[in-house]
Amino acid sequence: MEDRRVVVLVVPAEGTWAPPGRSMDAWRLALAEDTYEVLASLDRVEVAVAVIGGDQSALPGIAALTYPGTPVYAAGSVLDAVAKAGPAAAVVAVSHDAPDLPGLLIGKLFRALSSADIAVCPSEDGSLVAIGVNVPVAPWVSVDLGFDTGLAELERTKPRRHAVAVGPGWHRLRSGGDLARLDPGLEGWDATRSILRGA
Repeated sequence: MEDRRVVVLVVPAEGTWAPPGRSMDAWRLALAEDTYEVLASLDRVEVAVAVIGGDQSALPGIAALTYPGTPVYAAGSVLDAVAKAGPAAAVVAVSHDAPDLPGLLIGKLFRALSSADIAVCPSEDGSLVAIGVNVPVAPWVSVDLGFDTGLAELERTKPRRHAVAVGPGWHRLRSGGDLARLDPGLEGWDATRSILRGA
């Protein structure tokens, strides 16, 4: 399994916000569905989904959004989600709230891992959209590594110059102000679009 590459969609067990008049859970599921569709379209990678936080009651709702055979499991953290993905050469964990993420950015993270311990896609708000790691994970990587980890923290703790690779950035939908970043002319993100239209 040395050449196996896995992308793990990381979804919170509960929603934290939604546009006015929309259900937080429906919004969370729409974002997760669209981000999953992006990842499922990638070539030469396997896709899994990890649900973080809460109990396992959230798993069936997430599993219903995936294609047959996609592993869906509970995890306690991003690194736990990576560990539960099984034997692999590299794993990229992706936050659920990037429904219009270009799949090309994930490919860039895998390529960067040929020389780095961690490769990240930063978000415009200072958080991380995606985190790629080689397996086994380098010992210097904090167990608290997550999408809210800032680049400054990674730069401060890395043991050598090229241990962290920073790919092109993107955006996450974490508040109403982020909705303006969606491009209505861009194909995809159909479930998110549907919620925004009130369907």
